[in-house]
Amino acid sequence: MARIVQIAAGLAVALLLSYPACAAVDGVGNGGFALSETVHVAAPPATVYDAFVTPSHWWSAVHSYSHDAANFTMEPRAGGCWCEKLPDGGSVQHMTVVAVMPGKMIRLTGALGPFQEWGVSAALTVTFKPAADGGTDLVATYNMGGYSKSGFVGGAAAADRVLGDNFLRLKAFVETGSPEKT
Repeated sequence: MARIVQIAAGLAVALLLSYPACAAVDGVGNGGFALSETVHVAAPPATVYDAFVTPSHWWSAVHSYSHDAANFTMEPRAGGCWCEKLPDGGSVQHMTVVAVMPGKMIRLTGALGPFQEWGVSAALTVTFKPAADGGTDLVATYNMGGYSKSGFVGGAAAADRVLGDNFLRLKAFVETGSPEKT
C-alpha cells in the first residue's frame, strides 16, 4: 500500500512540474488538500472581477456537465449560486457564494464537479490584487476537507489542473476577448 501511495504521489508531482508556474498543490493529507493559483492579468482588478463573475465567458465547456459554457451563471452576492443549466430542466449548483467584495475578493463554498459525490466541503477564495503595472494579480486558494475512500492525491492534482487551466482561460478572455489561450 505504501508503494502505491509513493507512485501516486510521484505521478502527481510529475503532473505538477509539467504545468504552468501559476499553480501549486500546497498540501495533501488524509483529510483533504490545499491549492493555490496565481495569474497576472493585464487589466485592472474591477475588470478581472467582472469577468470572473461571468463564467459563461471563460470557463471550459470540457469541465462542465452540459458541455456548453454558455449554461454557467454566477450570482455575485452572499447566497448566490454558481450554477449550470442542464438539458430537460436539470441543473447543477457548483458552488455557493458566501462573501463578496466587488473588485477585491469573492469566496465560494462547495465541491466542484466530481468531488460533489465525495462527501467533502471546500472553499474557493479569489482575490484581485492591484499590480504595479496597472494589471491584476488574481490569487486563488481552494481548500477541501472530508473523506475520500481513494485519498486526495489524485484529486488534488486534477483540481489543480482544472482550476489552473480555467484561470488561464479567464486571463486570455480579459486580455484578448477570447478564452482560448495562445
